[in-house]
Amino acid sequence: MVGVEIAGRTDKREWRARLLARRAGVDPAVHEAEADALAGAASRLAFDATGEVWVAAYVPAGGEPGSLAMLDALRNAGARVLLPVTGVPGPLDWAEYSGSAALRRARYGLLEPVGPALSPAAIATATTILIPALAVDRRGVRLGRGAGYYDRTLPAARPDARLIAVVRDEELLDRLPEEPHDRRMGWALTPDAGLTRLGE
Repeated sequence: MVGVEIAGRTDKREWRARLLARRAGVDPAVHEAEADALAGAASRLAFDATGEVWVAAYVPAGGEPGSLAMLDALRNAGARVLLPVTGVPGPLDWAEYSGSAALRRARYGLLEPVGPALSPAAIATATTILIPALAVDRRGVRLGRGAGYYDRTLPAARPDARLIAVVRDEELLDRLPEEPHDRRMGWALTPDAGLTRLGE
């Protein structure tokens, strides 16, 4: 597997530094092609069509995989999409995504919906949660940026929600350091491989 491996290292800060440096070196044309592939993969996610479907997702920032086209693909597949709303450190608030024209620049330069903010409990409506990650391993251990927003948010998610880490193919690794509070992902979504089951 092509990827970033730091043999014997358990320091998450070192992992983050290496992974961020690698992302910073990705050619813009490659990033765009990967974003297109992820939008296609998102459009093929299977949703339970028996009722209203909610997906929690994110607007990519700082080289994160994905694009607004990925969010539009989810909506075109019949899902209603929740996006994080920035606030004080704690569980994430949410708002519904209704298209790129209804986004505004917010804290930290992030884009978020202009609609009414929903409480952290809104994530419990989502049957699928797309989560940004710097990397995820084949056991489902996710490495984020270290702010802990998702660690504080995911306990409110449905127990049966599909937790999907969105990463580049080379960021699906064999093993990452794990801490007791880490919530394991059930799947990885990557540009080339699409949806991959983890923990099996």
